[in-house]
Amino acid sequence: ELADGEELELRIAPVAKRLGDATVRMLAYNGSIPGPMLRVQEGAQIVVDAVNEGDVEATVHWHGLRLDNRYDGTHETQQPMPVGGRFRYRLEFPDPGVYWYHPHIREDYGQEMGLYGTIVVEPSDPDYWPRVNRELALTLDDILLEDGKVAPFSRAETTYVAMGRFGNVLLVNGEPDLALEARQGEVVRVYLANTANTRVFNVGLPGARMKLVGGDSGHYEREELVERVLIAPSERVVVDVLFNDPGELTLEHRTPDRTYTLATITVSDEPAEPSLVSEFEDLRTNADMVAERNRITPFLDAEPDKVVSLVAEMDMGEPELAPGATLAYTCPMHPEVIQGEPGRCPKCGMKLLATEAAPIAYACPMHPEVRSDQADRCPKCGMKLVPAQLVSEPAGSHHHHEAAGGEHSHEAGGIEWEDDMVDVNRMTTPANTRWKLIDRATGAEGA
Repeated sequence: ELADGEELELRIAPVAKRLGDATVRMLAYNGSIPGPMLRVQEGAQIVVDAVNEGDVEATVHWHGLRLDNRYDGTHETQQPMPVGGRFRYRLEFPDPGVYWYHPHIREDYGQEMGLYGTIVVEPSDPDYWPRVNRELALTLDDILLEDGKVAPFSRAETTYVAMGRFGNVLLVNGEPDLALEARQGEVVRVYLANTANTRVFNVGLPGARMKLVGGDSGHYEREELVERVLIAPSERVVVDVLFNDPGELTLEHRTPDRTYTLATITVSDEPAEPSLVSEFEDLRTNADMVAERNRITPFLDAEPDKVVSLVAEMDMGEPELAPGATLAYTCPMHPEVIQGEPGRCPKCGMKLLATEAAPIAYACPMHPEVRSDQADRCPKCGMKLVPAQLVSEPAGSHHHHEAAGGEHSHEAGGIEWEDDMVDVNRMTTPANTRWKLIDRATGAEGA
């Protein structure tokens, strides 16, 4: 816990991290993954002296905090810290809630390697949150391992630009098999932060009761009992958990095709003191958020000033053609869409990619030996088959993903639960994949 006016040294440096049977090189803040949780009081000011002993230039971004822009920690607001350099951040905490910190230069690399940590801002109002017996902060993450090592990165540019870099090992507080304890009747406030670069988590705890009380920047208007919470990358959720009965429980991430174990929780028969069970049943309404809703209600019915679309455009170039072969154009997300001319997919709007047209064959990105003349699904893992020209020859470096990821989900509720086009996604970079904001009225780009 940091008092008003205190200073903290935050050191970025390599560490050796044990993940299951593998020991891998990662990066850490102050030697731990996640980095130290910063607990401060609402209204406090502190100084963080960041020191970069990593392997690339760095900043530290304070995600969600309202603060002086020059200390926001992006390459637009400060000179990056070179390896061996340092930067002093002056942080303010005007709002209660849960926040987090991470790199903002090559975050695809730094976050994947372990550079993330949480911030809990305790409210000045003692009745801001319901009473609990204790609090717990949990980071949700994943990491991509290949052959016992963190899968390689490009030094020159970001890869996996189209869909982000999905991991094949899930981590909670940096651990693949976290074990926790609780007492019977205990009410625990859990601060959940999704620090993965692209994975959405759907978190539940069968056998316990969860009350959703807040999120990114403080408490919600109305508390509610929930079975599970959906947490997007960078999002934070605050839930109060009541452990009614002793036994073994599993914190889980559930997709339409699979349930993953995130952590195990052993609930002892020792009763929690004081008992807060009756208070847990109270679903409060927070007057300040009711007033805020009333303030913004007129804007909800107003016509928008501008409507924009977020459009992905991929240009992978044209393949070298075999003698007698011709070009065809296909959608990486809907490989059954094949056209003879350049264009966009009628199903999703993505730019069609040039592929060799003849002969038409399809293969599984995870099991390249699986071939078909139809745009079907792989009988081994259920993934969509893609044009065979986009799939590399069988290689041992990909089989791990099936073991860790199991069956893959497809278009479930609009959420990409897994990477359905691994080899294509791996090749996407800022040079061949662009995300654009388009004014839908004028067609202007970046408007």
